[in-house]
Amino acid sequence: MTATPQAHHAFARSDRTAIGVWWWTVDRWMLGLVALLIGVGVVIAFAASPAAAARMNIGDPFHFAVRQCVFALAGVGLLVVVSMLDVKTVRRSAFLIWLVAVGIMIALPFLGHNAKGATRWVELGGFSLQPSEFMKPALMVLVSWMFSEGQKGQGVPGVSIAFGLYFLSIGLLLIQPDIGQTVLITVAFGAAFWMAGVPISWVMGLGATAVAGLSSTYFLFPHVASRVDRFFSPDKADNRQVDAAAVAQAAGGLFGRGPGEGVLKRAIPDAHTDFALSVGAEEYGLMFLLLVIVLFAIIVVRGLYRAMKLSDPFEQVAAAGLFVLVGQQAIINVAVNLDMIPTKGMTLPFISYGGSSMLAMGLTLGMALALTRRRPGAYAASEGLAKAGAFT
Repeated sequence: MTATPQAHHAFARSDRTAIGVWWWTVDRWMLGLVALLIGVGVVIAFAASPAAAARMNIGDPFHFAVRQCVFALAGVGLLVVVSMLDVKTVRRSAFLIWLVAVGIMIALPFLGHNAKGATRWVELGGFSLQPSEFMKPALMVLVSWMFSEGQKGQGVPGVSIAFGLYFLSIGLLLIQPDIGQTVLITVAFGAAFWMAGVPISWVMGLGATAVAGLSSTYFLFPHVASRVDRFFSPDKADNRQVDAAAVAQAAGGLFGRGPGEGVLKRAIPDAHTDFALSVGAEEYGLMFLLLVIVLFAIIVVRGLYRAMKLSDPFEQVAAAGLFVLVGQQAIINVAVNLDMIPTKGMTLPFISYGGSSMLAMGLTLGMALALTRRRPGAYAASEGLAKAGAFT
């Protein structure tokens, strides 16, 4: 029987190829939202690239914009390929990725590239790879797997293994040091711990320990103390970057100066990376900033809604944890740009310049989309999400 493809869809419902089944089971609205975010990132890259290139004495003013386009294509490709995986392959891939990432992180003190007082990157043929970016989503999948195995009561010490993976991961991050990523992983791990159904007293204990640990970083790491001091005493410290970002946002007004018309971005050292949002706010205004925030909010809320409707505990916790990672990283970057928290050196997903960040976010949402696809038995029969178009 031959089905006639509908004009508004790329594939017929009867298409049983891998790409056809994927198209009818994946969250296409989520794909559209992510594509929109990536498009916004490319636009901002073209706005920020000339200023960044001039500051670094790079001849091509669109050096960073062109590279960002390449990273975007690679990130989209990775997202699509990963989102086509089945649940078992997602788990196995996460284990392999975590092993490789942790192995590289162990070698960073000897082989890594030091920048701004931290050794977080390894140089690979002109490309700076940050292994911790890939470790994050893999760790979330692994700890969710262990939590679900521990709940089965079959003698697997799932909770103990999950905590072991977590402590090893943040231990390697603290060596670099990378406090921002440590906080990010700790909050996501706590969320997964809570969603796995453990007693609330355990969650509160973990939270108290995390707060104590975070507070101790002020006394253990000089750069953390410096950033906190600058944040609480801006009149006594050098806050040129944060101040320049605030001025750029204010200068943009409601609708911005216009494409390419921003001038204050030249005073922001990390305009193409950590403060890309401020560049966009100057050229496109407050409405642009609000649009970005709303896009992230829709992605996270929609993702969490679909995750909570999943039938399998592992898929539920892992997918939710991955969406928490994305949302939390976006919140931290936006808060830094708005001078609501001390600077963290954390990128805005899909928008800030950076190959590691783009690929890692493609991996993160690719895994989340793979886990939330409509498969037989993935959602309860009472849920509308259980109606998988590819299997009707």
